[in-house]
Amino acid sequence: MGKVGQIMTTTTSRSRSERLDALPWTRRHSSLLGGSGIGWALDAMDVGLISFVIAQLVVVWQVEAAELSWVASAGFVGMAVGASVGGLLADRLGRRQVFALTLLVYGVFTGLSALSLSIGALVALRFLVGLGLGAELPIASTLVSEFTPARIRGRIIVILESFWAVGWTAAAVIGYFVVPIGDSGWRWALALGAVPAVWAIVVRLKLPESVRFLQSRGRHAEAEATVRQFEDAAGVASVSSVDAVAAPVGPPAAAPLPTIFGARLRRRTVSLWLVWFCVNFSYYGAFIWLPTLLVAAGFPLVKSFEYTLIITLAQLPGYAVSAWLVEKWGRRITLAVFLVGSAVSAALFGTAGDVTTILVFGSMMSFFNLGAWGALYAVTPELYPTRVRATGAGWAAGFGRLASIIAPLCVPALLAFGGVALPFGVFAAVFGIAAIAALTLPDLRGTPLED
Repeated sequence: MGKVGQIMTTTTSRSRSERLDALPWTRRHSSLLGGSGIGWALDAMDVGLISFVIAQLVVVWQVEAAELSWVASAGFVGMAVGASVGGLLADRLGRRQVFALTLLVYGVFTGLSALSLSIGALVALRFLVGLGLGAELPIASTLVSEFTPARIRGRIIVILESFWAVGWTAAAVIGYFVVPIGDSGWRWALALGAVPAVWAIVVRLKLPESVRFLQSRGRHAEAEATVRQFEDAAGVASVSSVDAVAAPVGPPAAAPLPTIFGARLRRRTVSLWLVWFCVNFSYYGAFIWLPTLLVAAGFPLVKSFEYTLIITLAQLPGYAVSAWLVEKWGRRITLAVFLVGSAVSAALFGTAGDVTTILVFGSMMSFFNLGAWGALYAVTPELYPTRVRATGAGWAAGFGRLASIIAPLCVPALLAFGGVALPFGVFAAVFGIAAIAALTLPDLRGTPLED
């Protein structure tokens, strides 16, 4: 009968979740991945642009770098709030609805940020931008994970996360070509960051709603129609499954936070939050300030942007290796190995004294750090059942954002006290703590998501 015939035969005794897990990769999966990934890339572009904006504003507005650190931190405050609230909303209103809303929010306010006339206005607008940015990432990873077959779920989520490198590279390109065009270059760069407002419309119209979410709300006809769209794309004949008819609707996750800290999930939640906190602290502490640090080291503004672009490109092979290893070694070991590599790279970067070592050690840090991010996003949605999956992912990301608020504020003080070696030594130590915490997480490679 062949592969398709086998799937057709077994469909009748499977739930919708099992039917989705049994499918091969299809154009519908690719469309979902691409649509979510573009939103992810635009998110990264927006976050990355701030590092270049800060570097120019130090020169153009003649202000201290420490004062401008509040611009970055305000965005991360918004991201912490957005991730936490967005996860709750996604478990109540749906993944697609909230995902589109987040794109609209941060696209509009990024465009308005380009009109800022003072640091205070820019700080306020960056907080509003952060609300959308923070919610978008955990919701996107939850949505994609709920459609991806279990056997390749980790790899696909790492590929989704790799769109971050595309967006950050776009930010570096804009920083290199647009920001230096004049004193208003930073405004044009932020104006380009308004693109997500347009993409939100596409997302709302094109992306499917999570089948698992629809079922949890008793919307079985919509859930069945969505599954059949994916089966049609795979050339599989659709027939009624064991949960094709309306079933009793479970409780509407009225208390999701106590649930993720309940007896069964408490240990994994604590370990996951610690990893998220440490990775955010070291990543944003290093990369938000990278162009400014290079300028402070005596490199011209344009050169610092060029070196940052080169270092950023190393993210792509980091994601590629991580995407392969999460299905080969599993999530836990892959995450821990990349975190150890990040720790070693950060320590080495703190000793860099010339262009060669800056580029080599910076690229190593970029490679390992973004590979770790990929593995972290792969493991996070898998740890929670459907009714609190977006909440669990959102609150982990939100707690991690607290570190991204603190880190940019700490860097100027650490630099003043001990030069470049001190902050990067701290980043290395924090990466090491994250690696230890990662080893305590369960590894759910290849297992179906819990409904």
